[in-house]
Amino acid sequence: MKGRGIAVLGSTGSIGCNTLRVVESLGDQFKIVALGAGGNIAKLAEQIERHEPELVSVKSEESAEELRGELSRRGVRRPRLLTGEAGMIEVATHERADCVVSATVGAVGFVPTLRALEAGKRVALANKETLVMAGELITRAARDSGAELLPIDSEHNAIHQCLRGEKRAEVRRLVLTASGGPFRTADKGQISEATVAEAMRHPTWEMGAKVTIDSATLMNKGLEVIEAHWLFGFTGDEIAIIVHPESIVHSMIELIDGSVIAQMGVTDMCHAIQYALTYPERQKNLLPPLNLAGLGALHFEAPDMERFPCITLAYRALESGGTLPAAMNAANEVAVGAFIDGRIRMTEIPIVIEKVMKGHETRPVTNLEVVLETDKAARASAHSIIEMLDAEDRRHESGVRSQN
Repeated sequence: MKGRGIAVLGSTGSIGCNTLRVVESLGDQFKIVALGAGGNIAKLAEQIERHEPELVSVKSEESAEELRGELSRRGVRRPRLLTGEAGMIEVATHERADCVVSATVGAVGFVPTLRALEAGKRVALANKETLVMAGELITRAARDSGAELLPIDSEHNAIHQCLRGEKRAEVRRLVLTASGGPFRTADKGQISEATVAEAMRHPTWEMGAKVTIDSATLMNKGLEVIEAHWLFGFTGDEIAIIVHPESIVHSMIELIDGSVIAQMGVTDMCHAIQYALTYPERQKNLLPPLNLAGLGALHFEAPDMERFPCITLAYRALESGGTLPAAMNAANEVAVGAFIDGRIRMTEIPIVIEKVMKGHETRPVTNLEVVLETDKAARASAHSIIEMLDAEDRRHESGVRSQN
């Protein structure tokens, strides 16, 4: 087989599609051997036709049947086809995969990513929820097997680059940058009335729905603080967030002598993906160089914790540790889904999360079962809270109509 084998979890999403772009640009250095995807069958069939993977997994038997039909229509040779979490685990542990790109969104990527690390694979991680849910288990699996865990998230990839060659004792803190999202300058009233369409208008990045809503609430920064803790070994007090609307400085480190090292680049995820695939080497890519003269100015400001309370909730979860981050993550996923479905307001997302966190009995993360039980229970709790909020909104609307 030519090149190093690559398996992609979440191949039809933004990161997955960009990963395939990067692999194509690098010629024969890499070969796609396995793909895991959800329900975007047309896109997946196109990827199979182009890259000819040996193994493919989709979310359900219905999706598998649809894929079989699409491949037959295209006249494409059918790969080995699996479904569900078991199929994703097969993709993540494929014997020919040297590197697994974990690009799914949410908790669905947790177990397959863990299995990939246990199998000793290099994992290029874009799924921040995996480390939020069970950073202790994930990092322990990497240590025990000798697997490499490299971040694809632009912020953590930037930190990884900034830390190359620096002594841990000489680094005072990490600084994660945030675009500020579409509501950076909005007041609380505007955020409360925000529509899904407005929340999806991210100013600099094109991402999936869940990640984009997390960017609008700034929960993505809270999740990234927890991710940075597990990737780099810094405490919450040593990880700061700063809003940088141009998204040119992807993140920074501050040294004990006051020096600051920043990683800058064009806003394209292909840079971070290629860095993780080719590390420790650097290679040319197809991206344009950063035009510093054309930028004009770069701006930085502190995040508003009052308008964006999800950040505070994430720091609280990290400080408490144990299963609380997993409960917070599950509540956020459910609440974001409810907002997208029009059941709650955007400002009610942190309300749901905080209520779930307050009702959660934190336990040590001792094994996989504890994490999965926490995730299940927190989701059930979040659904119950959303039902109550939904009922309250209906009663309120009914009262307004009766008064009119």
